[in-house]
Order: sequence, then C-alpha cells, then structure tokens
Amino acid sequence: MIARRFLRIHIADEIFNAAEVPIEWEEHYVGTEVDPRTQSFVTWESLESVRRNKVGLKGPMATPIGKGHRSLNLTLRKELNLYANVRPCYSLPGYKTRYDDVNLITIRENTEGEYSGLEHQVVRGVVESLKIITRHASLRVAEYAFHYAKAHGRKRVSAIHKANIMQKTDGLFLKCCREVAEKYPDITYEEVVIDNCCMMLVKNPALFDVLVMPNLYGDIISDLCAGLIGGLGLTPSLNIGEGGIAVAEAVHGSAPDIAGKNLANPTALLLSGVSMLRHLKINDKADRIQEAVLKTIAKRKYRTADLGGSSKTSDFTKAIIDHL
Repeated sequence: MIARRFLRIHIADEIFNAAEVPIEWEEHYVGTEVDPRTQSFVTWESLESVRRNKVGLKGPMATPIGKGHRSLNLTLRKELNLYANVRPCYSLPGYKTRYDDVNLITIRENTEGEYSGLEHQVVRGVVESLKIITRHASLRVAEYAFHYAKAHGRKRVSAIHKANIMQKTDGLFLKCCREVAEKYPDITYEEVVIDNCCMMLVKNPALFDVLVMPNLYGDIISDLCAGLIGGLGLTPSLNIGEGGIAVAEAVHGSAPDIAGKNLANPTALLLSGVSMLRHLKINDKADRIQEAVLKTIAKRKYRTADLGGSSKTSDFTKAIIDHL
C-alpha cells in the first residue's frame, strides 16, 4: 500500500509502526508566537499541510486564557471549515463505570452558534453575544448525521435543541433536520430539548443512538457522554470538513502538570487515530490497533493513573504493542 502523508502534532509512533500502518508523517508544531496570518499560535504552514494532505491527527492544544489570543482549536475549525465533530462514545470492556453497554455517537455542528465569536459591549456593564444559526450549516451537519447513521447501521437520530426558548435560531436548526430526515425514512427521527436530554442520558444512555446538535450543546453533551464511559481520556474524536478533509484529535486538555513525566494516558489519541484510519478505509489496521488498546485496558495489568492503575505511559504503550 502506498504510504500517505498527514499533519502530525503528536502520536505514539511506536504503536502505528508496530501495526505497520502505511503512513508517512508530515510534522508541524504549534508556534510560540502568534502567526499574524492566522491570528493564532497555529501557523499558516500547518493549515496548508492539512489542506494539501486532506487529513491530520493533532494532540491537545491549550490557548492562554485572558491573553486575547484566538483559540487554537477554533482556528483549525474555522480556517479548515471543519463543520462536524464526531465522537463515538462506547463502554470499554473490562473498565467498569456506572453504566454498561453505552454505545452512542454525538455529532456537533462545529462552525457557528454561540461560538461564532461575535461579542461586543452595548453600554458599560452590558455585553452582547450573538448566536448565529444558518440554513447552510444546519443542513450540512444534519445531512452528515443521517448519512453516518445509515452507513453505520444506526437506527435513530435525535436532534438536540432549545427551540421552545430560542424559537428562531434553534427553530431553524430543527427545520433543517426535519427536511433531511424526510430523505431517510428507514431511520427514526426525534427531537429532544437539551435539558431533558441531559437527564435522559444520565438515567439511561441506551435511549440514544446518534445525537446531532448545534455547537454549544454539542460541546456540553459530548463531554457529558464521555463521562458516562470513564472520561475524556478514553474518548476519540474526528472533525469532518468539506472536500474530504478530516482532522482527528484527542479532546482532553494538554495536562501541562504531567507533561514529560511519562504519566499520560494515550488512549483517546490512539482511538482518534483509529477513527482517522477508518475515514481512510484502512480498516484492518484500525481494527488491529483498537483491539490491542481494548485488550490492554481489559486485562487491568497495565493502566495509567487516570484509569486507576500505576503504569507509566511507556509501559502502557508496550503492553498495547504486545497485543497487536
């Protein structure tokens, strides 16, 4: 198989190499100074690399709070038009949480809503933030959600909203979801108010299959779902853009307190890499890596501290390689 090239910020190279994944990494790093072309620490060269190669895998990136810098992740989403964030959320065999057999997908609109960044001060002491919902973006993410459901044998799509209060913005989002749902008669479609959705998720996650929602709701719900299975350290993520672009990422924080200490859990990043491989139809390698990760966690001998163990990252990584 011909080697492929990708943006690579961080990955456990040993595991991909051991699994003989046919890729060639093109490395880019977050800068230490703001690039005036992007108004962010993400460089223009990094963005061009993803545009050229169509796919990337990135590690956690932190934006300094209160410094006036453009969010690193928001820069990637906006500049690359990564309109859908897809997070599979499933129970890991052998890792017990409060819930068994969680198996759902959250699909978050990634480019607008409350995260449009349009804020201003009306008068002293009064700040206004604009929520942007467009027909184009809503149809696009709804179409992806139903396409994903059909392609992966999912039976239900739930649109999450607050249209009872935000009648025009969330109302437009629901109208677009209904239009798309009509084209998929074999998939059950429902609409759930976000506060009720949160309650239903913590009572019985099995009530849901695929959830699609605007940006802010997706940020909240996807993290809630990660908590159902053990946290963000176990949850993969894939951002989908137009023209076939896809950027996989671990969505947990950058954890500067343990950086360089051989303590981090690479599971989320590895499973995100698995999502990237599935996007590229390299399914045999994706299956092999995923099974090795799950076997390592299930056997309990090698687990990092966040999973209740005491293993180093290097020990955990070697155990995964042994299971390949």
